[in-house]
Amino acid sequence: MKRDRKVITNAVAAALALPGVWQYAVAQEDAATPMMSEVLVTASRIEGGEPLDSSRLGAASIAPYRAATSDSARLLEALPGVSTYGAGGVSSLPVIRGLADDRIRIQVDGMDLISSCANHMNPPLSYIDPSNVDSMTLFAGIAPVSAGGDSIAGTIQVNSAPPEFAKAGEDKVLKGQAGAFYRSNGNGRGANLSATVANEMLSLNYSGSTAQADNYSAGGSFKAAGLSAGTTEWLDGDEVGSSLYKSQNQLLSLALRHAEHLFELKFGYQHIPYQGFPNQRMDMTDNTSKQINARYLGQYAWGSMEARAYHDDTRHTMNFLEDKLQTTGPMRNLAGMPMDTHGKTTGVQLKAEIISSDRDLFRVGGEYLKYRLDDWWDPISPVVAMPMAGMKGSTFWNINDGQRDRFDIYGEWEARWNRQWLSQLGLRSSTVRMDTGDVQGYNTLFYGNPENPASIPGAFNALDREKTDHNIDFAALLRFTPAAEQSYEAGYARKTRSPNLYERYAWSSNNPMAMNMVNWFGDGNGYVGDVDLDPEVAHTLSATASWHDAARERWNVSITPFYTYVQDYVDAVRCSGGSGMSPCQGSNLTRTDNFVYLQFANQTARLYGADASARVPLVQGGALGSLAMTGVLSYVRGRNSQTDDNLYHIMPLNAKLALVQSSGGWTNTIEGVFVDAKTQVSQVRNELASSGYGLLNLRSSYEWKELRVDVGVENLFDRLYESPLGGAYLGQRPMVYGTAVPGTGRSIYAGMNLSF
Repeated sequence: MKRDRKVITNAVAAALALPGVWQYAVAQEDAATPMMSEVLVTASRIEGGEPLDSSRLGAASIAPYRAATSDSARLLEALPGVSTYGAGGVSSLPVIRGLADDRIRIQVDGMDLISSCANHMNPPLSYIDPSNVDSMTLFAGIAPVSAGGDSIAGTIQVNSAPPEFAKAGEDKVLKGQAGAFYRSNGNGRGANLSATVANEMLSLNYSGSTAQADNYSAGGSFKAAGLSAGTTEWLDGDEVGSSLYKSQNQLLSLALRHAEHLFELKFGYQHIPYQGFPNQRMDMTDNTSKQINARYLGQYAWGSMEARAYHDDTRHTMNFLEDKLQTTGPMRNLAGMPMDTHGKTTGVQLKAEIISSDRDLFRVGGEYLKYRLDDWWDPISPVVAMPMAGMKGSTFWNINDGQRDRFDIYGEWEARWNRQWLSQLGLRSSTVRMDTGDVQGYNTLFYGNPENPASIPGAFNALDREKTDHNIDFAALLRFTPAAEQSYEAGYARKTRSPNLYERYAWSSNNPMAMNMVNWFGDGNGYVGDVDLDPEVAHTLSATASWHDAARERWNVSITPFYTYVQDYVDAVRCSGGSGMSPCQGSNLTRTDNFVYLQFANQTARLYGADASARVPLVQGGALGSLAMTGVLSYVRGRNSQTDDNLYHIMPLNAKLALVQSSGGWTNTIEGVFVDAKTQVSQVRNELASSGYGLLNLRSSYEWKELRVDVGVENLFDRLYESPLGGAYLGQRPMVYGTAVPGTGRSIYAGMNLSF
């Protein structure tokens, strides 16, 4: 039986949920609409009710895909311009128009979460299970300053369901939901449970979920079958090593409502006992996160005010799982290579919407984000030969007392000049302060004395490591609606992002092993930071044309061209020089057929392309019910203007086409996924090319009263293909250059949810 992790999500949700890319919100049709109403309703907000320059997936659009994936980030692939970097089974990294990961502001229930890992194994979207996702909002490129901050690609906002209260005169609400799923590829299985008890003023909700899977299988053999070198693990030729996972999430929510005021308190707990990463040299052996999130929302005669305070405490460990743990041979190490991370994030937000007149709406706010990170590697006692790797002695400090504090204030003016014209202008000021403590290697023999400025750690410790960036964001949007059946938007944004802690402070350039451990790109290369990196500054121009029926319900066609120029883009250059064991010497500058060693560096970059989406009804009513065709197409081209190299991990031209038939409680979908060959690859990283491919997916769902059943087949013809953003295959030993991580082979899945 084939084993699976879902790789490419279906496009149907995009066309069903979107009347057009960056559609203007129905909720904003009246500038005086209060923000409070969105929170107090018991049902999900109507899809299509978006802020300016955004697209949204609501609960109804997400529901068909919960049984097909345990990775919340992959739900976003239904939207034009969004793709995902391959990673662990619940931890892929989202990409918006070629810009990924930390270049995106990602909020989960309003919290700005940060990856506390040198490999970014615990990205923000890994902290919420798909079964608990109620809505996902995407601001691509020109995010309003009220939604942006410390990002250049855009903003992703993911929310669990809002609190539910009893209706006036109703005694209480007592309800729940239970669900389970199974996927044939990878023997994926899981379950979820939620329960709510509420009266008119108080609401208490619990939700919990668990998901796990074994290694998945590709659509055919992509390597030789046999023992993973140095281990006792046998892997078939089509088995993708280190792709197994197990994840557990729990959330307890308490809400209190009085008149036009709402207070929410949420306690979240996540435990991932293990998660393999087929494109990383390490695996996750534990991730435990504890979160508290408090929110106040009030409606007043002048508008609304929202305040939030939250704290996240994440304890993360890496080591080798079975496919990578070397237990035989001269380099065996029964202890593995333990690596520990402790990250703490504390955030405070205060914002208000002020209704100045029937024309003018103002948004103002302030934010403070405090982040602390320790990243250390305990010494090990190798069995044979490993002392030569210099891993004995003291604790290796990769990041010691890393600090990254951000303070923002912003103002935004939205004006409805008449029924046809609407504008939005915003300005945000951001101050980012970063610092870190002294570091040291495992020992002085291989890494040098950290107190000697002539050594690598000593030179780092002698630097002035405190950095303060003063960043300015600006966004301008204009919307023209000449008729009920068409609308046009255009905008410009200046966005900034300060480097993360690893980009500035990863220091060990004299040991290949230490450099290899700093890599969230999945390319198998090693990286070292640069204390003097400047913030990225992106200038984006974008426009959207949308044609649709007057009610925006039956059909739509939209297209969005865009252009982004990034000053001080944080790319990479081959490191050079060094002595002793340093990998930054010899053939590193010229190597084209192996992994290389790189240093982060400021350069310049250009990205341009277009996104399009459409929904066209073919049959309305009749014996077969309704039949519609949906489609999403995305293209982006990314170049380093300074080196004339291609940017890394740019998704090639891709499209998703589907036929959707609905009748009564049945919805059936036939979907084709088409991806062009990836030939424009990053030379500095020795990025692997990939061939083009097409996949066929089948999905069916049935709803009857409180029961929902989903079944489907992904990659129906069991096609073997290379995932363009899957990275280099490092899922087993030996970890050699030249093989791309393949996509998932055929997988049959089924899921059931029962409300009670």
